[in-house]
Amino acid sequence: MSTARAAVACLAAIVLAPAALAAGPFDGTWKTRLDSVQSDSKPDVYALKDGIFRCGNCAPPFSVKADGTDQKVSGNGYYDTVAVKIVDPHTLQITDKLAGKPMYEMRLAVSADGKTLNELIKDLSGAQAATWYQVASRVAPGAAGSHAVAGAWRLRKVPGASEVGTVITYRMTADGLQMRYNGATYDARFDGKPVLIASDPGRTSVALKRISEREIEETDTRGGAVTDVIGLTVSADGRTLSVVDRNRGSGQTLSWIMDKLP
Repeated sequence: MSTARAAVACLAAIVLAPAALAAGPFDGTWKTRLDSVQSDSKPDVYALKDGIFRCGNCAPPFSVKADGTDQKVSGNGYYDTVAVKIVDPHTLQITDKLAGKPMYEMRLAVSADGKTLNELIKDLSGAQAATWYQVASRVAPGAAGSHAVAGAWRLRKVPGASEVGTVITYRMTADGLQMRYNGATYDARFDGKPVLIASDPGRTSVALKRISEREIEETDTRGGAVTDVIGLTVSADGRTLSVVDRNRGSGQTLSWIMDKLP
């Protein structure tokens, strides 16, 4: 669940600058190659025993009653309540809300042998609903007497996702970069100064640094604290964009490759 939030929680349309500038290496619309998504060795860790659910890698970690009602949490700009419903001994339904509005809906289902976690995530934070389906493998068991979801899980693959959640558009300006993703936008300079992402419910700000002609470092902050450091690198042939997202809150790193659309 925390990996999913890290993957999907970031990004109304704006009028982009006139195309008077020569095309830059980042210009264009890019689509995530799902079979390229990789997580580092740090797994997601959940606990569920005696009616209490804990997400150990959420940013920040939280514990709530697993009774299906909205429970208050703090510290994350994208949700302020979490509802955890036990569907059956192998399945949980989790709903995150911000000011009463659903932001994320997740269904976590453990296979009969207890080795695989199937995660269906619906991201409602953008202009359109985006869905993701990912599969994780168990790397550690939960405590004795826990729900089947309890334990440590490492992302293995992302078999499917809706179009809206996998496409992002960039346009370079004379001294910066513009972005559009599912209704969210920014127009930031390469001066390291934070710029608020427009139409982002989490009120995340972006600061950009130009490392080289084909490499940009993006630093995301909320409430003055760094949440993610993201490396964006365009290949020499200009056809692929490599993304590495280091989440400071969960301590996890997620990487993937995007292909430039015609």
